[in-house]
Amino acid sequence: MWLQEISAEELAELFHHYHQALREDFGCKEDPQSESWNDLPQQEKSRAVAAARLTLLEIASTRKEADRKYFAKPGEAEWGC
Repeated sequence: MWLQEISAEELAELFHHYHQALREDFGCKEDPQSESWNDLPQQEKSRAVAAARLTLLEIASTRKEADRKYFAKPGEAEWGC
């Protein structure tokens, strides 16, 4: 599955990048404290990575449930003609 190929760190960094890049498009004033990913304090990076990890876990768990709804659990299949 494609989610297994995405690290939480990569997702957090990309999200931060696009969040900053879209500020002007949404009428946000330039924030003098807006920082590049590399300049963020470690605590902020850690929080963003933790949020990304939870997001990936939630997406993966909901996808697994959606994939399983069409298939019987082991031992529950009804066989017939």
